[in-house]
Amino acid sequence: MTGLILRLAGPLQSWGERSAFSAVRDTAPFPTRSALTGILAAAEGLPRGAALDGYDPLQFTVRIDRPGVLLTDYHTAGGGYPTHLTAATSGGKNKGDAVITRRHYLADAVFVVAITGPEQRITDIAGALQHPHWAPYLGRRSCVPDEPLLLRADAADPVTDLLTRIPLSSPNTDERQGPPQRTGPHSVPVEFLWEHPPTNGNDAVHLTSYDHPVTFDGRERAHLKRHLYRTVEQLPAHLLEHGEHTLHEHLIDYALQLTGSMQRTETTP
Repeated sequence: MTGLILRLAGPLQSWGERSAFSAVRDTAPFPTRSALTGILAAAEGLPRGAALDGYDPLQFTVRIDRPGVLLTDYHTAGGGYPTHLTAATSGGKNKGDAVITRRHYLADAVFVVAITGPEQRITDIAGALQHPHWAPYLGRRSCVPDEPLLLRADAADPVTDLLTRIPLSSPNTDERQGPPQRTGPHSVPVEFLWEHPPTNGNDAVHLTSYDHPVTFDGRERAHLKRHLYRTVEQLPAHLLEHGEHTLHEHLIDYALQLTGSMQRTETTP
């Protein structure tokens, strides 16, 4: 099935799972379906109250290149101001004091996501991601994504590309931790999250998450339960070996492979 591929990387990411406006703003350990849908909907310019059923046929497969490190930010807002300038309450009054929250982030995480679905739908979404109505961010507006965000707009088999072609980020951000773990000279273990039970025979851990969005309307925000299956896949070790080139150069090479082949075809007599 045709699809597109996103690479979600940056200094900070935050994929809220359970909290809304509580004192602790959590993050899931991976991009939620709600957040991924939000990135696509923002690119297409959908208002918050718009129907989201256009994203229901899509399937998301997540490769966890680097899970990141959990970071907690002690955050205050509105302290030291007169009462009428402090944060508003749901009843229309003012709190009178600083609002204190603890916000969780994933630092230095990297996820690569294959999105598959109907061809025309994928084409429309890819076009929006290339020229987004609202800029994408990694869960919170302060979490800016690295380039390239859109690795491939029209992959013929994006899941196979996750398994065999797309360069891997090192699981270690600190070189003093040593080289990445390998299970042999030719493979490296990498975690995957699937929305359907994998058929490759690998053992899968069944997870559930209430992150399938029904509506983003702030007055009646709602999500459905989603089933996930976590596996460890053995990927070719050469995906980690970048030689004289940087990882970024290899990612750009992958992203431009189809474009380059099309250009060569067009110029060949």
